[in-house]
Amino acid sequence: MSEWEELEQAPITYLTVSQLAAHLKEAIESRFAWGDLWVEGEVGDLRPTAPGHIFFSLKEGRAQITCVIWRTQAARMAHLPANGQTIVARGRIGYYEDRGDCRLYVDRWLPIGLGQRFLALEALKRRLEAEGLFDPTRKRTLPPFPRRIGVVTSPAGAALRDILNILRRRWPLAEVILSPTVVQGDDAPLSIATALETLWMVAGVDLAIIARGGGSNEELWAFNDERVVRAVASSPFPVVSGVGHAIDLTLTDAAADVHAPTPSAAAELATPDRDAVAAQIAGWRDRLEQAIRARLERAGQALTTLRARLQAHAPERELHARLERLHRLQTRLRSAIRQQILQAEARWGYHQARLEALNPHAVLARGYALVRRADGRLVTRADQVQPGEPLTVQWIDGEVPVRVEGGSPG
Repeated sequence: MSEWEELEQAPITYLTVSQLAAHLKEAIESRFAWGDLWVEGEVGDLRPTAPGHIFFSLKEGRAQITCVIWRTQAARMAHLPANGQTIVARGRIGYYEDRGDCRLYVDRWLPIGLGQRFLALEALKRRLEAEGLFDPTRKRTLPPFPRRIGVVTSPAGAALRDILNILRRRWPLAEVILSPTVVQGDDAPLSIATALETLWMVAGVDLAIIARGGGSNEELWAFNDERVVRAVASSPFPVVSGVGHAIDLTLTDAAADVHAPTPSAAAELATPDRDAVAAQIAGWRDRLEQAIRARLERAGQALTTLRARLQAHAPERELHARLERLHRLQTRLRSAIRQQILQAEARWGYHQARLEALNPHAVLARGYALVRRADGRLVTRADQVQPGEPLTVQWIDGEVPVRVEGGSPG
């Protein structure tokens, strides 16, 4: 049986090229994650492209790997590697399926002398990060209106001048306390940490700015020192870092409460803008004036209403009303009294006429007389007297005593 016949009879498990490439891509790229891979080698075949990407190879002996720096990463690098230079490059491995090769996509590189030092820095970073020194939850909010600001920087550097200019322009009310330090060299880490700790003993410091102008990685290395990082993390007041330029990032920046890309930006982040504050205060004043005017208008309207109600119920008004009512009552009383008098006079006249009609004197005036017994009683009938009884006869003009001589009843 030939080999082909054996192959035709035996079952075969196979992959397509695309499937194999996909497996290789997954295996390689999952093994070397972004930021975990550092590769040392000699730069060769460096060739920038028109879009701005940089292609080169890293070589060691007969081995080499193609490297790519994308345009966005290249724009953030102060310098690019050169052919023949030995470097340590950080990046991630990517499998390029179209050509079946691997590439190292580089986001950072260092000269070989600095490479080992940077690897030690990465170890320190991971250790401090595990301790929580870079935890975002421990970072503090800056005071909105600082009254006393500490500045840790070189007194001879441009960073101090930039910071002071920004502070004078934005918030001249703040008092600035300089704690001088050297910012590069072997003595810089201890000097920076000591300068920051010196501010801890100054009463009333609201925040501190730790700053340095731009420079190379070597010149900024003091701000990666563990002593400086721990001093920043232990500060009793918030710390704003402004070290180097926007592309630089040190461990001090990671430990600070607020990281600014430059010293000038640190001063801006640390203070409010007095013009903005003045505009806000003016807005508050306008709103307060409007509120006061509206309240005064409401109070004036209420006062007018109360005044009208008071006038409607004023004692003088009530007194006048009562006096008018009294006058009306007096008029009615006088009228009623006059009416009563007239009625009384009429009744008096009527009764007087009746009395006159019944007046005995009027009867006497017509020629009649009144006969009284001795006890003063009137004699109205003849049978009321006895013979010999004394009587008194009264006429209109006088009376005469008489005695009964005789007579007959009836």
